[in-house]
Amino acid sequence: MVKDGIVLGKRYAVLSKIGAGGMADVYKGRDQMLNRYVAIKVLKKQYKEDENFVRKFRSEAQAAAGLIHPNIVNVYDVGEDRGLNYMVMELVEGITLKEYIERKGRLSHKETISIAIQMCSGIGAAHASGIIHRDIKPQNIIISKDGKVKVTDFGIAKAITSNTVSTNAMGSVHYTSPEQARGGFSDQRSDIYSIGITLFEMVTGQVPFDGETTVEVAMKHLQQEITPPSELVPDIPYSLEQIILKCTQKSSERRYESTGALIQDLKHSLVDPDGDFVVIPPIGGMTDTVIMTDKDLDDIRNGNADEEYDTDEYDTDEYDTDTMYGNDDNDEDYENYESGRGADEVNPHMHKIMKILTIVVVAIIVLILVFTVGKAAGVFKSFGGITTQEEEDKSGKVTVPDVRGMSEENAKALLNKKGLGIQVVTRKESKKYKAGKISKQTPEAGEKVSKHTKIEVVVSSGLVGSKKAIPDVRGMSESEAQNELEEAGFKVTSSFQYDDSVESGKVISTTPEAGTKAEKGSTVTMLVSQGSNKKTVPDVRGMADATAQSTIKSYGFNVGTVTYDYSDSVEKGMVISQTVEPGTKASAGTSISITVSNGPKPEEKIDIQNFVGQQESALANWAEENELKINRIRRENSDTYPLGYIISMTPSSGTISKGGTISYVLSAGPDTSQNTGGNTGGNSNNGNNNNNQNGSNTSDGTTTGQ
Repeated sequence: MVKDGIVLGKRYAVLSKIGAGGMADVYKGRDQMLNRYVAIKVLKKQYKEDENFVRKFRSEAQAAAGLIHPNIVNVYDVGEDRGLNYMVMELVEGITLKEYIERKGRLSHKETISIAIQMCSGIGAAHASGIIHRDIKPQNIIISKDGKVKVTDFGIAKAITSNTVSTNAMGSVHYTSPEQARGGFSDQRSDIYSIGITLFEMVTGQVPFDGETTVEVAMKHLQQEITPPSELVPDIPYSLEQIILKCTQKSSERRYESTGALIQDLKHSLVDPDGDFVVIPPIGGMTDTVIMTDKDLDDIRNGNADEEYDTDEYDTDEYDTDTMYGNDDNDEDYENYESGRGADEVNPHMHKIMKILTIVVVAIIVLILVFTVGKAAGVFKSFGGITTQEEEDKSGKVTVPDVRGMSEENAKALLNKKGLGIQVVTRKESKKYKAGKISKQTPEAGEKVSKHTKIEVVVSSGLVGSKKAIPDVRGMSESEAQNELEEAGFKVTSSFQYDDSVESGKVISTTPEAGTKAEKGSTVTMLVSQGSNKKTVPDVRGMADATAQSTIKSYGFNVGTVTYDYSDSVEKGMVISQTVEPGTKASAGTSISITVSNGPKPEEKIDIQNFVGQQESALANWAEENELKINRIRRENSDTYPLGYIISMTPSSGTISKGGTISYVLSAGPDTSQNTGGNTGGNSNNGNNNNNQNGSNTSDGTTTGQ
């Protein structure tokens, strides 16, 4: 996996992974030279180690880079850096047609045609440049956010199909043409077949052929007729169904000759959905059979034919011999054959030539008959010391080929072709053969063995004495370490991780470890530091809640738990505190929790209980329980309320804040001042009397004071 932050080709900065496929991982990147975002496709390990595939991948990508069209995902660049083979493409934000179909179930007539016209326009532009896609499928069609349809992965399919690829690749076989399935020649009409299958899926929501294995699906493409879409979707317009059926004819001659012709019918279908204008050529030829008259034959013999054979019509450069024959190193240049003779020179000898040809044909037939009869009689058991293939098959013996020096894959392919198997018995060093090559076989080459015999082979683990200790490059810069390892004879790749103790760009370690012996030419992976991952923690105290969370994320940290509390000093909605101290260093991704103010704590209200007519102690106990204060204003005499009972209280109803004060008037009991005054008057009289008595004696006994 490519680490974020790596720069490929000293130009393309990898930002983040955005997808993965069977052959490559896709990353969002930035072209530092042109300051634009791009998509970077990096080959997976199983492909990058195949030199033949990489070579084809690069050549095809470079060819695709010349395609500039609004309906094509443009290829900008292709390169290799530190063992990573990559392709730089236009970044298109959207979804694949496959995803779009899955979301909607199936598409309408008009929507299908709209997408198809754009798709065909892009594919047609490639065909005009001599490029055949070979892997048209909904997964390779992207619908951008603005509704633009773009075809991607030009040039990749050829590289794949030219190499041995796992048969588990179910993604493409559902859309492959019959000629591709049988491994034959494919041209632009092969792409048109795949377009037809894609159209079928758009209107029905499913592919016409399916199975448990790729072989099963491929055989259906070869042998079974496609189900008319109307059997699955009765309301499909007649013209669109006919377009799909014409695209998916088994014979390429019966399909559309070009995407241009297909586009014309698609546009016509929009105007006349149920029209009968799609012409599917009859089986057996593109034209009706013409019966020649005797006069016509005489005209031909006399050289009076109206037209001449145009050898220039067939351009051999359009034929992909690599795909047909699997040979890309020994391409042959075919030249048009021209006799150089005029009609006048040939015609006088025409009858003579025809007679000679007739004699030759008869002679060949006689020879074949003689050979067949003689062989059946046992006359021809050998010819010039060479055993015929039929005799070889009858004997049940096969000549063992020489597989020494071959890779395991190539040896297996050759042996399987001969009807033989292969078994690796051991791997050990060889004086002659490099690592991965077969150094010994049993039985040896040239021996006769029965079919299905397993040929035991020894695979070289490397040349004797070819292993070398891996240099210690720890602490070196990436470029210095790479040079050191390459000079030692190793291939180098890099991976990246953060490290608080190793400076950014310096090597942390290698795999295999330094000092370990490994084969020259083997790959050493350097682990390169991306520097400390610790960052300064921002101070978000006093910030609004949303702003604080955004700030934490922008610094590379995660927002932890958000709690809320009352504060008399911090405004509501503002951050009171954070769990990681501001200004300290913390690793990226560390969670920082914050406490947000709910403002001042609101006063707690107590429902007032009226204690009028109750003893003072009852009020005092209740007030204490509810954290309230009491205030006795005064004592009053009361004939209504006994001594020590509450006469009145303020407030006497409603609510009161906790900590508030209840004021009250306490009864002093009844007023006894009147009773006390009468007694006092009597006593005064008595006193007067006494005083009178004490003062002087009167006839009535009173005493007056003197």
